[in-house]
Amino acid sequence: MTQSIINTGKVLRQIVIGRLQDVSESQMDIQPEGFHNTVRWNVGHMVYWLDKFASLSFSSQSAIPAQYEILFNSGTKPSNWTLAPPTKDELIAMLTEQLSRFSELTSEMLEQRLISPFEMGPFQFVTAGELFNFALIHEALHLGVISSQLKLTK
Repeated sequence: MTQSIINTGKVLRQIVIGRLQDVSESQMDIQPEGFHNTVRWNVGHMVYWLDKFASLSFSSQSAIPAQYEILFNSGTKPSNWTLAPPTKDELIAMLTEQLSRFSELTSEMLEQRLISPFEMGPFQFVTAGELFNFALIHEALHLGVISSQLKLTK
């Protein structure tokens, strides 16, 4: 079962990367009416949180620039940015790097208990696999937002 979660993660991440291929740099920063953020923010947010979940799940060191927390953490938005965000190519490189690390995951790693449970609202995750699976749900939700935003910007 855990191997299928890893495979789902790979497929999802490949879909995200593929979805961004035809997006122009300027489209990355359009904030359609009714949305709180942009495509660039959503992509950076996915990169940021997958890195965060990996750090929590596997005690790995963060593999992203420190400014990603300031730019892409929950509650942030482009209208408040004082730092230059990463380019589309830089974000795709981060997505791709994270994707390559999915191949390092094993069923045993996903079955490991977290050092302490991760709580998010009413939800609690106690194993690395539970948290990784939630990360995929989170990413799929943001992919849906990105797809909606791109429909409105073309």
